[in-house]
Amino acid sequence: MTENACPLQTPLDLFTADAGAWLLLAHLPGHARKRRLALLDQIDSPGQLLAANVATLKSLGLAATAMETIQAWQRRDLEHPELARLQGYLAACQRGGIDLMTWADPDYPEPLRHIHDAPLVLYLRGDRALLTREQIAVVGSRNASHAGLDHARRFAAALSERGYLITSGLALGVDGAAHAGALDAGYPTVAVIGTGVDIHYPRAHQRLAERIAGHGLIVSDLPPGTPPKAAHFPQRNRIISGLSRGILVVEAGLRSGSLITARLALEQGREVFAIPGSVHNPQARGCHQLIRQGASLVEAVADIEAELGAWWSTPVPSATGPERRGPAPGLADDQPLPASLEQREIAVWQALGYDPQSTDVLCDATGLAADQLMQALLLLEMQGLAASAPGGYVRLA
Repeated sequence: MTENACPLQTPLDLFTADAGAWLLLAHLPGHARKRRLALLDQIDSPGQLLAANVATLKSLGLAATAMETIQAWQRRDLEHPELARLQGYLAACQRGGIDLMTWADPDYPEPLRHIHDAPLVLYLRGDRALLTREQIAVVGSRNASHAGLDHARRFAAALSERGYLITSGLALGVDGAAHAGALDAGYPTVAVIGTGVDIHYPRAHQRLAERIAGHGLIVSDLPPGTPPKAAHFPQRNRIISGLSRGILVVEAGLRSGSLITARLALEQGREVFAIPGSVHNPQARGCHQLIRQGASLVEAVADIEAELGAWWSTPVPSATGPERRGPAPGLADDQPLPASLEQREIAVWQALGYDPQSTDVLCDATGLAADQLMQALLLLEMQGLAASAPGGYVRLA
């Protein structure tokens, strides 16, 4: 070995690793997640369970496969398929720089601990200390409109500036825009995913995931190597809402997974916020339904702060990353337009609405020729004040 070579790491031993017993309890065969958690009401620790005799194991009502696995643990039998699988998880964590957080760790997030099906083990990539921060989830449609994506970015940036840690699910659409909005403003963000933390899904967000791992945190209760499956994503939603003090739904269809997250949030005693949208936008109907059911209507960050102000903690220091650009929602009702805009662009911006308007309508409203209107719209798009949408153009600020 050369002088500068790094020595090989000693492989973690399932039977002596701090997380080993918790890992077994979290993946105990023959029992659903809630049943594994319920065992904590009957035992002092996983170590007590793993040291129990057959009579005690039977009295706890354990499945035969679970009893067999525990007996294999007592024999230190790594040839047993369940224990070999757990040893593989430990090895994958060690190879991939994946951190393990267990129920017993002092930094296990308290809000998550109190949901009825809290995970016993979390797999982490990034800064685990972020889980001690108060969090706001920003979720929404995978097929969000341009305006919805812009709302997600701007609210995430503005909320981050106020000291809120943005949490979402790394999905396409609103989730990705929220993560990017926080990161681009120079703040960390937490992504809770429905695969192993070493799996890039969706592939389109591979670069975004690496940014989050480097300046934030990726979280899953699924072991390394777990591929995406439809059933995993509703399960991860309980962690998104469980970590957060409030959920902001930006856009959501009536059958959206975001409504599942909102329902879980209500069951967990969290605040639910929704941004209203155009009656012509099918992705706004879920938000409108939430508002009818009692969610707080949000037009600005101040609306969220008014609801959460009673418990909100001291804001974190200012971001050290790139400065956020463009008007942020709710910073001021009379936010001035950029001084570089000429009267023509101002007239077009004033004529725009939040529902798409055709160029014919805008020409009639402003009195501009078609070529002058298109030039003005292009300049407004470059300033982040307008965007093209199905049916015409919409105002963004």
